[in-house]
This record gives sequence, structure tokens and C-alpha cells, in this order.
Amino acid sequence: MFKKTAVIGLGNTLRRDDGIGIIILESLLNNYQRKQVDYLNFGIASFDLMHRLQDYEAVLLIDGISAGLPAGELKIFNLEQAVFPEEANAVSSHELNLKDIFKLTRNLGIKARIYIAGIQVQDTGFGESLSSPLKEKLEALTEQIDSFITGTFLNPKQGRF
Repeated sequence: MFKKTAVIGLGNTLRRDDGIGIIILESLLNNYQRKQVDYLNFGIASFDLMHRLQDYEAVLLIDGISAGLPAGELKIFNLEQAVFPEEANAVSSHELNLKDIFKLTRNLGIKARIYIAGIQVQDTGFGESLSSPLKEKLEALTEQIDSFITGTFLNPKQGRF
């Protein structure tokens, strides 16, 4: 059965800030859930994600990123806008990192519009709590992502993409 849109949380909640995608997904489910959107927790199981992307017209991936931004800063972009330097092959706590997901979606001919809500991480060491900057910005980050979902994501003709 074909579904229109999905919001997918990625991350490892045992690696501090790397769990931000899962934590924000749970906050969206508890506070801003939309009936026309599927909310999916894929944790670090990115290979399974590739099969599910085919079921949707549009997908928003929420994940921690390391982009040299201030800790807790949100950057929303579509997958085609992602820039991956050659050294981006670093070990990830996910089965696939965003660079791998980009390559595979193109190689597999997946047609979904894929957006990424990337949150700059500060600490991805072992532990279950977020760093202070991410903890302090959690509510605002959730609100910003929900605003994107209700605006650009669900109404792409009105958005900036």
C-alpha cells in the first residue's frame, strides 16, 4: 500500500547526541502528530530504511550531523543539496550514513523526495543523555521541525524546495 509521507528518526540513543533524531521523533509523536504522516523509528537500522523509502512520495529524515555548526543548530535540506566531502567515509554509528543513503537511493531509483533535518551534535560518546546545548534546544528544535512538516513538507508548492 502506498503512503504519502513519512517522518523517520535515525540515531543511536546510547551515543548521547547521536540519539537526537529518535528523541525529536518521539516528541513529534507526543505533541504534534499529524494523521497524514507516518512516524517511524529506524534507530541505526538504515538498510531496512532503504526498502521503506520506496513506499513514500516524501520522507523527512531526522538525524544528528557533524557539519561544523554550533551545537544544536538545525539545518534542513533536501538530499540533493547534501555535500559530502571525500573524508566523509568516517565510521558511523548507523549501518549507513547519509552519504550512503544518498548513493543507494539514486542507484536503486527511489523516487521519494527526501529531506534531512540535521541537528549539529556535540557529544557522541557513550551515554544516554543529550549534551547541554541539545537538551536546552530540544523544544525549539521540535517546534522548528514541526513547522517544516506542516509547511514545506506537507505543502511542497508553498515551500522553499
